[in-house]
Amino acid sequence: MNWKTEWKVLAAIAGVFLAFFYLPVGTERFDNAVLEALYLAKWYAREHVLLCLIPAFFIAGAIAVFVSQASVMKYLGARANKILAYAVAAVSGTILAVCSCTVLPLFAGIYRMGAGLGPASAFLYSGPAVNVLAIVLTARVLGIELGIARAIGAIIFSVVIGVLMHVIFRKEESQKAAAQMALPEEEVKRPLWQNGLYFASMVGILVFANWGKPGEATGIWAAIYHSKWVVTSLFAASLGTMLVLWFAIKWWKVALTALPTVALAFIFPEQPMVAFAAAVIGLSWFTSTDKGEAGEWFSSSWGFAKQIMPLLLIGVLVAGALLGRVGQEGLLPSEWVSRAVGGNSLSANFFASFAGAFMYFATLTEVPILQGLIGNGMGKGPSLALLLAGPALSLPNMLVIRSVLGTKKTIVFISLVIVMATFSGMVFGTLFG
Repeated sequence: MNWKTEWKVLAAIAGVFLAFFYLPVGTERFDNAVLEALYLAKWYAREHVLLCLIPAFFIAGAIAVFVSQASVMKYLGARANKILAYAVAAVSGTILAVCSCTVLPLFAGIYRMGAGLGPASAFLYSGPAVNVLAIVLTARVLGIELGIARAIGAIIFSVVIGVLMHVIFRKEESQKAAAQMALPEEEVKRPLWQNGLYFASMVGILVFANWGKPGEATGIWAAIYHSKWVVTSLFAASLGTMLVLWFAIKWWKVALTALPTVALAFIFPEQPMVAFAAAVIGLSWFTSTDKGEAGEWFSSSWGFAKQIMPLLLIGVLVAGALLGRVGQEGLLPSEWVSRAVGGNSLSANFFASFAGAFMYFATLTEVPILQGLIGNGMGKGPSLALLLAGPALSLPNMLVIRSVLGTKKTIVFISLVIVMATFSGMVFGTLFG
């Protein structure tokens, strides 16, 4: 018997036993934290899995199957033109408008297809951070100074973080570039414009299905919000047409998906997610049963889902237990947060960056959260620090990044975001505090 191994087993059993023995069940804060974890997971499942993550999984799967590795490497690879690569990655958020979790399948897709670590990291940050609607909302609700600082900071951050990731891991990137030189040219199956329209239709579905309700009832943002499902339907119809014409999907399979989807949209006009779910089920059915490219597309999308979804669920549960939902208490009292982010000290800016990095912010929710914290005494510097670190990172997001990049690169990426957000907050607080 190997006593060294057995002692480890005994220690693990004893640790689990003691944890349950002293579990503070019955105390108000602990019981409430458990409920908050479940409430947050329920909210996340209702608001984000169907509308955000599933479209993102399909886009990521399509990147892996329909985008040639040569194309990814040409624009984002380790040997790509650096100015072009970082420019493309840095402004991606203006198109996507996704949260820190929704960007993950897209990031994993381009990274595995050969994108350089620097451009991929810039994309990972910019996807949720450079969000035009969120920046506009920040300026209207929290002030023009904070809105402009957020916009400039997010774009600069994405480039600087990407460049630093490349420099820090330049040895690995050099090896990756050398390996990419030896790859043969891939055969192009369809013209670039067809692939471009195909991806545009899926991105359109993702963006407009998740278009958030603006603060005012009139204006261009409100007009888009009120017509978002019509626009989403047009993108979906375009996708179905392209699948028939360019991807050899049988027309009757697309029709069998479209008919119940349209019927449910009219039967349940106030519950558009019912029709959206029918469309997703139909798309999954006719792609999973296809023996060609569409079948590969579904398999790739399913692979991303299996890898990412369990980690996100664990992260959401932990984040809910620790921090609770907006306006609710988790294990950590909210008054600790309010007390820690007053003024413009190094500790206040660091705490805002650190706490923001671990909290989960759905798209646009950071603005009302920050509005409440400012009302409780949060300084301008820490406010910007939280805006620059919070939307781009979260505990669920970190778990998935680690599964793609590994522990070392993930720690460096998180540290860069937190340190740069802290520094930016201090500078902003000094100038405008």
